[in-house]
Amino acid sequence: MLTKEEIKALLQRNKLRLYQELSQSKEAMHLIKKSTKTKLNEEEKEKIKIHLIDICKSVPALAVFLLPGGTLLLPLLIKLIPDILPSAFRDDPTKDKTPL
Repeated sequence: MLTKEEIKALLQRNKLRLYQELSQSKEAMHLIKKSTKTKLNEEEKEKIKIHLIDICKSVPALAVFLLPGGTLLLPLLIKLIPDILPSAFRDDPTKDKTPL
């Protein structure tokens, strides 16, 4: 069982990851709007591609979570297929490798 401090650390780490994902989404939306008026360079195209792949990875995880028993199944699925998580949740933004 996790202690109160461990739970706080997990919540803080996931808060930072969610913030990172939202900022990436904001940047992708800006680039998509920009693409309607001007041509994007290769770096900008690559950023949009990576973010769209992250969104596509989130859809199956959400579908599993919505299934009956999905709250138990999703952590197992993430252990078996770690690439199902968006990049912001795979990379630790704090570079802190605290054990669970």
